[in-house]
Amino acid sequence: MSARRRLGARWRRHRPLRTRLTMAASAAVALVAVGVCAAAFFVIRYELYHQLNLNLTQSATLAIQQNRNAGAGVLAGECRFLSAPACAQIVPADPAHDPREPYLLPVSRPVREVATGARQPYFTNITLADGKPARMLTTPFGGAKSLQVALRSDTVREGVSQAAWLLSAVGATGVLLAAGLGYWVSRTGLAPLARLTGTAEHIAATRDPSHRIELPPGKPGGPVKEDEVTRLAASFNTMLGELEQSVTAQRRLVADASHELRTPLTALRTNAELLARADRLTAAQRDRASGALGRQIREVSVLVNDLIDLARDEEPVPLLEEVRLAPLLAHTVDRARAHWPATPFQLELEDAGVTLPGVPGRLARLISNLLDNAAKFSPPGAPVEVALRTGELTVRDHGPGIAEADLPHVFDRFYRAEQARALPGSGLGLAMARQIARAHGAELSAHRAAGGGALFRLTLPRG
Repeated sequence: MSARRRLGARWRRHRPLRTRLTMAASAAVALVAVGVCAAAFFVIRYELYHQLNLNLTQSATLAIQQNRNAGAGVLAGECRFLSAPACAQIVPADPAHDPREPYLLPVSRPVREVATGARQPYFTNITLADGKPARMLTTPFGGAKSLQVALRSDTVREGVSQAAWLLSAVGATGVLLAAGLGYWVSRTGLAPLARLTGTAEHIAATRDPSHRIELPPGKPGGPVKEDEVTRLAASFNTMLGELEQSVTAQRRLVADASHELRTPLTALRTNAELLARADRLTAAQRDRASGALGRQIREVSVLVNDLIDLARDEEPVPLLEEVRLAPLLAHTVDRARAHWPATPFQLELEDAGVTLPGVPGRLARLISNLLDNAAKFSPPGAPVEVALRTGELTVRDHGPGIAEADLPHVFDRFYRAEQARALPGSGLGLAMARQIARAHGAELSAHRAAGGGALFRLTLPRG
């Protein structure tokens, strides 16, 4: 790339978009205006000279018809006047046969060549003896002679000159108009982008994503008229909405996490301070305090791990594999039986060949959360029914069930129904279960079971 081109590219990069758009639009309109004026000039010039050439052709034909046997010399010499007929003269091919009287029109070698037939007839612009411009036609006369016919071209030249000045003025006006139109186009076309930029700068300054770009209104009862810039603004508004939801969710997560961590941390501190004065406690009291401290540390560890997973807002997908759900489900149910010895778990594997692409550890965590939730609300001795069928996995308990008011919120983070507030847990298990399900293309839903209890249905993706 040459230095001039590099300089031009650098200049364009450092110009504002409005300036570049104005220049581009102005240049396009200006080129059209100049091109139209130039084309009009050449058309006018051609038509004026074409008409003059037709007059010369007619005059030459008339001179040949009226002077068939004439010899070399001047036939008519009135072309010194604008309104006079064409002046004409006959020129022989051999200069030795020239007349004694001088010629009125200039005689050159091409004129002799036309007389001998070595050259075709031609038109040319000449200057007469008195300095006036003229247009001349040289054509064969017959008998080794050529005929020259000329007419004054003052009016044609003046017409061409006037057309040039007029079209130049029109072109200059067109360029100025193009500049104004280019500025108007850039200002109007970039107005939505200016609003978008202003909104982005305001959000960057205030860190408040609740602002939106105002979209142009549509017709009454009709949709908004969309163009590229409007679609960009709508997409930006959608992005701002997602950003606002994400920021709100993060703030709510932090607030809820702070609230949930306050109680176990307080209990940890109390038990730690109690154990610090172990010399004042009996052996039984020390054992109880130590056991409570260990349980609370495990609860806080589980809660922190859950918060870390939920804060990612999406499930990682490391090393996906085809997971056979039947063995995974049987293994998870066996662990639940060991953890909840008072709750019988009934496992039904109607379709033992079901597979799902995913991460076995995360799927096991999903099923374990559902089983723990069911066992937590089941009365002593009431079974938890687990079934794997084609296309779905269900977990049902026979507890108090889910109230209608609680159904839309059971998968919210830290949400705990009124009857669950006295039970252990942080309110993150079901939220994590749904997050894992969606990361694997499945959908987890909660229902009130017929006959009492809660029913959780994991709908598997269709293969």
